[in-house]
Amino acid sequence: MVGSPKNDKNISELDAINIARKHRDQLLLGVDLLEALSVRADDNAYIALQAALEKQAPDICRLAWSHKYWSLLFPEKLDDYHNERWQRYNLLRILEIPPAHDGLYVCAGRFVQLAAKMGWPINHLTSVLNERNGQPVRYWRVGTRLGSGEGDFIWPAMLDGEYAAIGWPGLGDLSSIATGDQVKEAARAKLEKEYPKDPARMSREAGEIRNFISSMQDGDVLLAANGERVLGVGRVTGPYRYENTAPADAPHRRPTMWSSTEEWKLPKSEGLRTTVFPIGKNPENIVEIERRLLEGDTTPAPKPSQNTPTHALRLEGIPGRIQAILERKGQAIVYGPPGTGKTYWARQTALDLAAIGAFGRQFVQLAVGERAVVKGTDQKEGLVRWCTFHPSYGYEDFIEGFRPQTDVAKQLVFVRWAGILKKLCEDARSDSAQRKYFLVVDEINRGDIPRIFGELLTLLEKDKRSLEVTLPLSGDRFAVPPNVHVLGTMNTADRSIALLDTALRRRFGFVELMPDISVLGVASAGGSIPLGLWLAALNDRLRVHLGRDARNLQIGHAYLLENGHPVTDFTRFVQILAEDIVPLLEEYCYEDYGALAQILGSGLVDEAGQRIRHELFGPARRGELVQALLEPAPDIVTASSATDAAEEPEEPEESADAEEPEA
Repeated sequence: MVGSPKNDKNISELDAINIARKHRDQLLLGVDLLEALSVRADDNAYIALQAALEKQAPDICRLAWSHKYWSLLFPEKLDDYHNERWQRYNLLRILEIPPAHDGLYVCAGRFVQLAAKMGWPINHLTSVLNERNGQPVRYWRVGTRLGSGEGDFIWPAMLDGEYAAIGWPGLGDLSSIATGDQVKEAARAKLEKEYPKDPARMSREAGEIRNFISSMQDGDVLLAANGERVLGVGRVTGPYRYENTAPADAPHRRPTMWSSTEEWKLPKSEGLRTTVFPIGKNPENIVEIERRLLEGDTTPAPKPSQNTPTHALRLEGIPGRIQAILERKGQAIVYGPPGTGKTYWARQTALDLAAIGAFGRQFVQLAVGERAVVKGTDQKEGLVRWCTFHPSYGYEDFIEGFRPQTDVAKQLVFVRWAGILKKLCEDARSDSAQRKYFLVVDEINRGDIPRIFGELLTLLEKDKRSLEVTLPLSGDRFAVPPNVHVLGTMNTADRSIALLDTALRRRFGFVELMPDISVLGVASAGGSIPLGLWLAALNDRLRVHLGRDARNLQIGHAYLLENGHPVTDFTRFVQILAEDIVPLLEEYCYEDYGALAQILGSGLVDEAGQRIRHELFGPARRGELVQALLEPAPDIVTASSATDAAEEPEEPEESADAEEPEA
């Protein structure tokens, strides 16, 4: 079979052999070219290498697998990104303009030279860059004027409210269509009624709205601009929301952390007269943006005010429940089946409570320097710290122990070491402002809890926070200060809460999180599978067929979320189903394919053959897969045809620079 997953073509065995031989021959020609390349080659030499590969290995030179093969053979000459976007993004993040030519091999010399300068292997360099830079993000220009009037300038409100905003108030709340490819068409339909204009402009504006609501992702970089002037640079920190607060003419908003507010101009003009415009065709602009972000991130952290209110702000929903338990007991465990958002809510609540305690505001509202105080930096630990328990985790990691080190004479010695909780308690005790400190323990039930906690089981109780004990190893006097809080997470698929150590259970409060299909709304996968209804029906069958522990083994809604949004792309949904959900259910059923067939349906499970029909996960079998998934619960079928082909997601649209006010 050749082609793409959505345009495949069956070929004969002889044709497949001929293609394989051609690929082999081209791989060997590429090896010859790379052997002849100097280890100190410059950009021009790598551009020449790209041209030679395209001539001698045209079928494979732009494919990731061939780049991986050659980079394994020549790690001193090639990077290991295997993706041109990642190569260029990482160069831009270190303020280097990539070579102008396209191709997987033209940027390699930059990474080779940098690795040589650092004295590192190339894979160490790229690992460091990946850790620092993360996944590639997009860059967007967002207008700050709704019109030409004095009251139409919304940048002060955006800066003060920590958000980016666009106009078109007549469209109303678009939250129900904030995911998937239906956003643009829905926006276009509303624009036709509310803002009748020419079709070309209608399409452009609908694309801009779609970009702002759906295409823009957390972590993307925003430029707040007024014509050619950039007023602020920030990062998106949350999903789309609709708010009627002033300015009422700009109700469509995205939470944004503005880190640089110095006024400047892009080196090269892009999208001057559009409201939402993706920036990226000029690398000089990206380098300047990254430089501004880098300078903005070095703003000194403000000192916490002694008069900051620590009790004025109450959290709502799940964070509010956790907050109430922490105030009452000092420590809490968030527990529930896999995929219910336990780690997310524990971390978010800890960040918010630490931010409120130090600055009187939630974490998302903090400036860059204030966030560094809460989360910490490479040089200084923050108010919130994290660890994960596992079977090898012990008292010496948590409280104190000895660790091997080499001394100045290169001899092995054992040095006493303060564990993560002891260090946190020492920092909290010495904090003159008495800010709140939090330790988030992920997977708390996977460790040997009595061994890890030791005498801490006594000291955690709120009425014993002033009690001191003598640590057996060091002889130090130790107490848990009242401004220290421990927040754990626990997956009940691994262990029931009833099996926890009784002494520990008495000292912790508990917050249960169960699957919540309301988070998925009315979203569907490719218009064929209504996510919320399908997940609810799946869990209904699971509870019936998995016995007394079934409630703790349900499938959480987070499996069907990505970046906080429901997974509406059908191909991605199939990947999650095949790689995450089905294997988990197979484990639950302990090779009982009868129970598995009752849960997933006989269309997907071959009970007699004791196997999953993995062939249904192929793109050509979409109709059969949808039918198999809906067969156990036919009442959840949507109006959409179950056999419609999945649509490709649209790319962000680059609008022409029309000379008109921003909407």
